[in-house]
Amino acid sequence: MVLWSKEQDKPSDMSSGAIEAKKDGAPPAYHHANGTVHPIILTDSPEELRPEAGDYELTEVTSFSDRTEPENERSEMVVIDCRANAKGQREEDALLENASQSNESDDTSTDQSPVPSAPLKETSFSIGLQVVFPFLLAGFGTVAAGMVLDIVQHWTVFTKVTEVFILVPALLGLKGNLEMTLASRLSTAANIGLMDTPKDMWKMIMGNLALIQVQATVVGFLASVAAVIFGWIPEGHFKIGHAVLLCASSVATAFIASLLLGLIMIGVIIGSRKVGINPDNVATPIAASLGDLITLALLAGISTGLYEQLEHNDYANPLVCAFFVALTPIWVLIARRIPSTREVLYSGWEPVIIAMAISSIGGLILDKTVSNPNFAGMAVFTPVINGVGGNLVAVQASRISTYLHMNGMPMVEPNPTPQKCPTPCTTFFSSNVNSRSARVLFLLVAPGHLVFLYTINSMQGGHTTLTYVFIAFYLAAALLQVLILLYLADWMVHWMWGRGMDPDNFSIPYLTALGDLLGTGFLALCFHILWLIGDRDTDVGD
Repeated sequence: MVLWSKEQDKPSDMSSGAIEAKKDGAPPAYHHANGTVHPIILTDSPEELRPEAGDYELTEVTSFSDRTEPENERSEMVVIDCRANAKGQREEDALLENASQSNESDDTSTDQSPVPSAPLKETSFSIGLQVVFPFLLAGFGTVAAGMVLDIVQHWTVFTKVTEVFILVPALLGLKGNLEMTLASRLSTAANIGLMDTPKDMWKMIMGNLALIQVQATVVGFLASVAAVIFGWIPEGHFKIGHAVLLCASSVATAFIASLLLGLIMIGVIIGSRKVGINPDNVATPIAASLGDLITLALLAGISTGLYEQLEHNDYANPLVCAFFVALTPIWVLIARRIPSTREVLYSGWEPVIIAMAISSIGGLILDKTVSNPNFAGMAVFTPVINGVGGNLVAVQASRISTYLHMNGMPMVEPNPTPQKCPTPCTTFFSSNVNSRSARVLFLLVAPGHLVFLYTINSMQGGHTTLTYVFIAFYLAAALLQVLILLYLADWMVHWMWGRGMDPDNFSIPYLTALGDLLGTGFLALCFHILWLIGDRDTDVGD
């Protein structure tokens, strides 16, 4: 905008268009832009200066407030460059923007609004190259977790207190509810420059660590309540000692596992940025590579130790549970000091709790299936199929969320247009980068599972011989699970973004929990079908 005043003959630059004000009786001076001049009569009330929507584009000039006029005087203002005739100005702006991009200029001091960061330019090959190694690492972590579950399912605490099986998907799902959500938040913050300075980085780290400790304690407690309810309803009897054991084991496991994995996530994200790797591609798979193994090992060890104390010390289990719950106010105070985590602390409970409930339903399926000796071989494959599906969909959700943040798209539009639900063709076969990554992630499923199945078979794990029929059913279940999850991620992230919900905090818990439910359900269905058609070999690993 160009402002002409009485005191000077030269204009002073403003944002867009031009404004000219004069006293009554002074000769008017006009400045033309695109050949259009629009007079406006100034009145005493500033509200009357507002043009009707769609007619003019008026920018407030603060220097006018210093000028005083008698009440009976009126001024004229000329507004130039209306919206309808601003095409030339927009074309000029576009040319200037293209020129600045070609010169790779970093100077944004003259920009009227912040320019969003350019999205990372990635090909299918670069995406696959960055994802495949963390994916395999995470997969071998789930294989190790499956081997551990295959062993500990025969321990006394798992046979006497079978509700511990219900805790398994819920606590293993913490990596999706908490650690992967943490990794997605920090990856987005790193990509958009919110962790560039040491001060901002440490504030983000401390706030997010405190936040996940609060969430882990609450979710661990609620998971034990769900396990007690799901175990009590079918059996019809309730044991207070087992209930306290489940509570103490769940809370302690969730707290310690979240602290360890949170520290690992922070190191991975900071290191990946320093070596020039997109954290979205590596953070969430690495979160799961040790997540399942650490969580399952902690659950088995803690629950076994507390179960042994039931006969000798009645106060051990309540004291363990009370200790970790008593630490919660400290973490709340720390998380409240950081604005970004304060918002999640107040509004981020719904997805975490609902995801825990969904995973607990998968745990109930696991409990009822593994408790049957005919389906004991399912235990070793459950962490693998659930972990692979959760890892891949977490990568995709994190990438889509970062894409929306980096392109500066508004989370809530003033007049939102109803958006159609994406079709599988747009999710997997369009030309945009998110569709490209979906294809890459889906193509990793079958080769990855074949590698993991071969690893399990080589280590003589499980109770099922890997026949061609079993492998075919298993791969069909895994492919269907990931196909559904990637499609749901495309719909859910955009749906949440359009309604003002940050997908980094809301989408991944739902998606990983659905991955646990779909994976466990499809795997149980496979074992039942194999049993019906006569594939009943259960000698391997006995």
